[in-house]
Amino acid sequence: MTAGAAALGDRTQAPARPRARVSNRLEWAIAWRYLRSRKGSRLLSFISVVAIGGVVVGVSALILIMGVMNGLQNDLRDKILVGSPDLRVLNYGQDLKIDDWQTVLEKVKGFRGVVAAAPFVLTQGLVSAGHNYVEAAQVMGIEPQGPHVAQVTTIRQHAMPGAGDFRFASSDGRTRGVVVGKLLAERLGLSPGDTVRMLAPPAGNKINPVLGTITPRYFTFEVTGLFETGMYEYDNSYIYMALPVAQDFASLGTAVTGLEVKTADRWGAAAVARALETSLGYPYRAEDWQQQNSSLFRALKLEKFTMGFIVLLIIVVAAFNIVSTLTMVVADKTREIGILKAMGMPSQSIRRIFLAQGLVIGAVGTSMGLILGLGGAVLLERFKFIKLDPAIYFIDHMPVAVQPLDVILTIVASLVIATLATLYPSLQAARLYPIEAIRHE
Repeated sequence: MTAGAAALGDRTQAPARPRARVSNRLEWAIAWRYLRSRKGSRLLSFISVVAIGGVVVGVSALILIMGVMNGLQNDLRDKILVGSPDLRVLNYGQDLKIDDWQTVLEKVKGFRGVVAAAPFVLTQGLVSAGHNYVEAAQVMGIEPQGPHVAQVTTIRQHAMPGAGDFRFASSDGRTRGVVVGKLLAERLGLSPGDTVRMLAPPAGNKINPVLGTITPRYFTFEVTGLFETGMYEYDNSYIYMALPVAQDFASLGTAVTGLEVKTADRWGAAAVARALETSLGYPYRAEDWQQQNSSLFRALKLEKFTMGFIVLLIIVVAAFNIVSTLTMVVADKTREIGILKAMGMPSQSIRRIFLAQGLVIGAVGTSMGLILGLGGAVLLERFKFIKLDPAIYFIDHMPVAVQPLDVILTIVASLVIATLATLYPSLQAARLYPIEAIRHE
């Protein structure tokens, strides 16, 4: 008897799944009917198209804006790293120099994650082309270009064609040549073969016992090359010279300012820097490329976040369109909702009907916005429709770099906002009383 009752119970519960599938199909069919025009057409109603259009505009604009911000950030980062290494090993001392740099260099070269390392000198000076105009410049001392020289940065690859190189080979057979940034050379009227006079910082700020003042030191160099990186800071104010000459210019003797280090993974430079600091100990410190330009990259991240948040508000506005659309549908279909509830349709099904409408609007709008945004990003990057003046922006077009994470976050945000927008109209429809809804005019 118990087995028969169990079998009867199983037969009674068996049709539950098909009934649920029928119920789901009915809910989607009603939701699709409410989205369509009234006149029997299969086309979407005008208010549904407007709601979808709002989502399309918001999603496509957000993808394009984020892509442009990523493109600008990547372009600027690549140009900064032309002359700036992955990390630098420096000294905490008052003189900001490393005396036993050869020993430190060997330790750094053998460190895990380090690909190449080289000494450098960084100081400042005044430069003149033989006339009254004097320009301040950043003076960088690196090893002359050669087959066995460590390529820590790519600056040596940016010598202007036909305008010399980074061998610093002057006409007197010595390495007393300098390579000048393009913009700085244009202001000073310099070209390869010209002579420049440079005023170096006083050696230790020592006072001349005869004159009773600090005596400046003058140097004469030959311009042996010009370089162009596209980065304003380098092209506008940097002068490169051979490392021994820069040591003399900066009154460092045999010391250097620090060591440039190239890592196997640029994004892992921070971890390598921390490990180097621990290994070398005080008074050495290591700064990765993000620390060296921390204020700039923080500003770019803040700008990207701000622009993304502002454009995200477009999707929020589109969500209000969804709310108004579904609220109008509830008001228009009140009698039909009452009839459905009177025929036995539960409130949960009524809620799911309007939830399905919101999901359709959100999904269709997000999909179309995704296609439009990604397509626009590809076209902007490939055909360079937005031209820029390189003399002002140092890029000839608007760069676009779409990151998968940004696309995923945009899709998720759009669908979540569209889903939340359906809550009020669906609850409003589910709370209708059948009799009052049928009497509704």
